[in-house]
Amino acid sequence: MGDRGIQWIAGLGRCVAFLEQKWSINIGDVLTGGSESLVVEALCADGSAAVLKIGLPGPTDLATEAKVFRLAEGRGYATLIAHDELNNAILLERLDKPLADLGLSIRSQMEVICSTLLDAWIPLEDENSLMTGAEKAAWLAAFIAETWQALGKPCEKNTRDVALSFAVERQQAFVPSDSVLVHGDAHAYNALTMTRHRADESVRCKFVDPDGLYAERACDLAVPMRGWNSELLAGDAVTLGRQRCEILAELTGVDEHAIWQWGFIERVSTGLLLLKIGLREEGSETLAVADRWQQR
Repeated sequence: MGDRGIQWIAGLGRCVAFLEQKWSINIGDVLTGGSESLVVEALCADGSAAVLKIGLPGPTDLATEAKVFRLAEGRGYATLIAHDELNNAILLERLDKPLADLGLSIRSQMEVICSTLLDAWIPLEDENSLMTGAEKAAWLAAFIAETWQALGKPCEKNTRDVALSFAVERQQAFVPSDSVLVHGDAHAYNALTMTRHRADESVRCKFVDPDGLYAERACDLAVPMRGWNSELLAGDAVTLGRQRCEILAELTGVDEHAIWQWGFIERVSTGLLLLKIGLREEGSETLAVADRWQQR
């Protein structure tokens, strides 16, 4: 980010100190694993554990995240304690390990993600200035068309065309009365356990890092459809993909056709994005599955 990024890093110490005083918190260790924010442990004045997140200027506007947390009021999402718009910072309740780090099977992870989504899919009276499902589908279509061409056509043309046709169908399918608060990136690293997990108890999670959408529920199920490439490539990717789609539909009661379409769109767009940012192996695997799926 050039000078802007250098200035942001140089001012982080002052920013943290200001927020520490403003919110009466004690700052702890820096948490690793993210890429677009400073995230640190914090202890509130009442002794409760929290997390302070300060986003990069520009690419990580935490105002939308704060809005999602505020709308959810702790239901399916981490509870928002405070938001400082000027410093692009939020203070959240501290949760525990990511679901992805618990060593659970893919099926078990999907079950927990779906259970958490059923809590997090909150009806809204209107879009609350969030991106709608129709707008998301149109944005993804434009990204796929432009990036596929710019990267030298890294997947089959028919794969691109199927993704674009699905995006048009999902755009036309948008109905406000069928829309809810959607996370937008509900994967196993964004689902954090609420308590330390023991083998003799069920896993309960809340989400962090929401994109925030007003869309049909199937939009959220695109994310587990796009993940876990190795499992799909190890066998018949089409059969395994259809089985995964059926499981997600069964766990949530969401239309299987819509899940498949959103999953295909998400897989193609994510594969292209991964190639664009230099993650060639993961991007190629993601698109390889999409190439097989479009032949079904």
